[in-house]
Amino acid sequence: MASTRAAIRYAKAILDMSDAIGVANEVSNDMTLIASTINGNQELNTFIENPTIKVEVKENALLEVFADVNGVTKGLFHLLFENKRFEILEAIALEFNKLFDEMNGIEVAKVTTAFPLDVDLKAKVLAKIATLSDKKITIENIVDASIIGGFILRIGDKQYNASVANRLQVLKRELSN
Repeated sequence: MASTRAAIRYAKAILDMSDAIGVANEVSNDMTLIASTINGNQELNTFIENPTIKVEVKENALLEVFADVNGVTKGLFHLLFENKRFEILEAIALEFNKLFDEMNGIEVAKVTTAFPLDVDLKAKVLAKIATLSDKKITIENIVDASIIGGFILRIGDKQYNASVANRLQVLKRELSN
């Protein structure tokens, strides 16, 4: 799912509006919920992207699925209804959260692990992050069994590779020299 220029424009407008009235935090939580719900539910994703379904039906369905979201978020649904652009909703949600994090000085650390992060490994990763960045950090965990064990940490353009697969590669190179 490519982020479009339109999604970025919508996200900026929604962030400016929600920030101006002091509900940016709430709307950020809404956007996280929307992105993960659409991403995790193929049926909803197909429904939103289906061009044969009327936009009124899409708006009503979203207002039902996300009944508890902030008024600004509901306003976004209506704007997408008016402009017939529901297919970029997930992209808008993801862009919004990227912009929200930047605005709040939060950096996202992508942590690739062979298994979902447990408390112990999360503590080690956070300790390593403290040596690489002085910003507030949120962790995004990517699970990739091919790294075997350990973790790969990426913050901005910095990467720290403490994976077993990487250590095996290094050892292999040393043995072949």
